[in-house]
Amino acid sequence: MKIGTLKPARGATHPKKRRGLGPASGLGGTAGRGHKGQLARSGGKVPRWFEGGQMPIQRRLPKRGFANIHRVEFQLIHVGRLAGFAKGEAVNRETLKARGLIRRTDQPIKLLADGEIVNPVAVAVDAVSASARAKIEAAGGTVTLPPTRERRPRGVAKRG
Repeated sequence: MKIGTLKPARGATHPKKRRGLGPASGLGGTAGRGHKGQLARSGGKVPRWFEGGQMPIQRRLPKRGFANIHRVEFQLIHVGRLAGFAKGEAVNRETLKARGLIRRTDQPIKLLADGEIVNPVAVAVDAVSASARAKIEAAGGTVTLPPTRERRPRGVAKRG
């Protein structure tokens, strides 16, 4: 068998309908477009969302809610989930991912205070609640956060 001898399976292809080529094509006269109307005309199209002049769905339904484009989606971890870490062990993005406590390493992580911790651990996450920080420091651990970025006010040029 050679590549030039390959052909589709029997019955897999059908001859093209030759529209508008007279009565012999089986689609003579109106060429399968029906009689008159917008769709029978050349260039006649109806947008996918058009409902025939009826009030469209996007105008019939009320506007609801608000989507904040600046929202930051955190991956949440509770202090109680850190109980499996050994004394003095580093808790960071890589170790949390390795233990299956977070799904993604490219999203920010926030530590919340649910649960208890006894081993002192060195935690490096993107955000932490005040009560979670208190629990970790009470157990003898440390919490480090990334440095806060200085926001440039609008209208001020970037420094080169």
